[in-house]
Amino acid sequence: MTSLTPSLTRLTTRRLLSVCGALLAALLCALSFGASPAAAHAALTATDPADGAVVKTAPAQVRLTFSEGVLLSRDSVRVLDPKSNRVDTGSPAHVGGKSSTAAVSLHSGLPDGTYTVAWKVVSEDSHPVAGAFTFSIGAPSKTTAKVPSDAGADGTVETLYDIGRYAAYGGFAALVGGCVFAGVCRSSRPVQKLAVGGWVTLFSATLLLLLLRGPYANGDGIGRVFDLGGLGDVLSTKPGAALLSRLLLLGAAALFLAVLFGSYARRAADEDQGRRQDLAFGLAFGGTVLSVGIAATWAMAEHASVGIQATVAMPVDVVHLLAVGVWLGGLGALVATLRAGEPIGRAAVRRFSRLAFVSVVVLVLTGVYQSWRQVGSWDALTDTEYGRWLLIKVGLVAVLLAIASFSRRWTGRLVDGPEETADETNSEKIADEEKGEEGKGETAADPVRTAQLARQKAAVAKAATLRARYGDLARGSLYRSVLAETVVAVVLLAVATVLSTTQPGRAASAVASAKAGGAAVSTSPAVDPISIEIPYNTGPKSGRGKAIFMLDPALPGDNLIHVFTFDLADRPVDAPEAKVTLTLPRKNIGPLSVPLEHVAIGHWSAKSFQLPMGGTWRLALTVRTSDIDQVTETRTLKIGQ
Repeated sequence: MTSLTPSLTRLTTRRLLSVCGALLAALLCALSFGASPAAAHAALTATDPADGAVVKTAPAQVRLTFSEGVLLSRDSVRVLDPKSNRVDTGSPAHVGGKSSTAAVSLHSGLPDGTYTVAWKVVSEDSHPVAGAFTFSIGAPSKTTAKVPSDAGADGTVETLYDIGRYAAYGGFAALVGGCVFAGVCRSSRPVQKLAVGGWVTLFSATLLLLLLRGPYANGDGIGRVFDLGGLGDVLSTKPGAALLSRLLLLGAAALFLAVLFGSYARRAADEDQGRRQDLAFGLAFGGTVLSVGIAATWAMAEHASVGIQATVAMPVDVVHLLAVGVWLGGLGALVATLRAGEPIGRAAVRRFSRLAFVSVVVLVLTGVYQSWRQVGSWDALTDTEYGRWLLIKVGLVAVLLAIASFSRRWTGRLVDGPEETADETNSEKIADEEKGEEGKGETAADPVRTAQLARQKAAVAKAATLRARYGDLARGSLYRSVLAETVVAVVLLAVATVLSTTQPGRAASAVASAKAGGAAVSTSPAVDPISIEIPYNTGPKSGRGKAIFMLDPALPGDNLIHVFTFDLADRPVDAPEAKVTLTLPRKNIGPLSVPLEHVAIGHWSAKSFQLPMGGTWRLALTVRTSDIDQVTETRTLKIGQ
């Protein structure tokens, strides 16, 4: 009966692995197909003109408002006429310095018809989002404009990016947990392999994410991965800078690994314990700095960096990630040590048990704060996708803690034993004697016999490993429970990855409330913006043309001003200088100089100009076409009337 115990134990372990593997596969499939493209983090809450609106006159610009800050690119907002031609001019910009807004100017004199606005931005927590809406001038018309209805991310790029994100989290946990386990509990070859494997995985995943970042954010195909121009643009963004910083920190982490598993491990039996303690202190300090820095590359570029209490949330997120790494990565190190049959004492396992307990407490505290910050209400737990995934994560943590309680029970029953049993010694002696006899009886080596002896030694070594792993009831049971913990932890990391790419419940609830309350409508008042065509002639033939002056919303308070200059063929033409002043004669106000900025060829703009009150204002527009040729034209504007 005793001889059957290892076989039954191995069979039980295989069944456990099969069940856990099936659970992992099912959840990974849910993670792959359950997350929708709409799970972006910045949501469109208002547009001007509103979606489907019909306006009397052509607007000077199109404005969009989002639930959180967004990053803009050259083509973030495109406006297409009924024939699918672009009618926007210049680059999109934030309105009044507010990062949650985007606006783009339109050409003057747009004809009646239906116009399509296609937008594509990147939320401040690094996730791309896109969409489209329409408005009409005068009356609706047929349109040939076609734009994608989803976020526009290429399927292959999005899949690879999600895999890279998951691998990065897993690599970080293996790296941090393996190093902490080696320094605090026990260093061994399996632990070294885990930590180094975590470093390689994290470095490779980060490099992959950096190369995919441009195509992922812009909706391009896999062929744009090695576009150096796009890579330069990525590095100028917050997510790109975070990924580059992570690569640099991992370069320093490689040196840390070499010292931890090299010089420090070799000095385990060093008589000069003072030098070893000094090295241990240096490793602890350096490792803490590196791990905090690497964790911060997530905290500073994703969920924690936006929303309420960002200055508190970012350090909390760093602590949360470190606790995940110490606990889950340490589980991997312990299961690798037990699986390899490496001798590990009861004291070392208990040290990890205490360390894991502290990590779990930290995880619970930081997790509760993060949940409150990201979810915001009890209803959001069940009404939003983020809340539902969070409930799955909480359930997995509960399962993990239940299994951990069994692990702690078996840890208390561990008994330290010799590193090598008598059976192992006898088996090795028999193998050595057979090899010696074979060497004496034959003058030349027999390849067949040599291969046979090699297989025999491998079988003996495998049997010794299995005895070390399963021979003791407490040790074998601890291995199985820790293995189950590790498998659940892998699934937990997958759920955490999905949470990092899902719109937080608080933001989703705010967007839903805004739409229900009619917030996603035009933000402009019931007054059309002012657009005036002003012909000018400075004398020479090249000094003749026309200027378009636009004032939006043409009310007291903050206004947006545009000035466009065209030649006689209606082509945009630059001028050395364009100046605008506004005067309210009846109140003796002005002239107020408008701080125009040159935006593009024949285009000047003032994003925020304050008109103190309504009334009949006098506009003075000065256009200089050469060093000596200039003209000033005046017009009357009725503001707020």
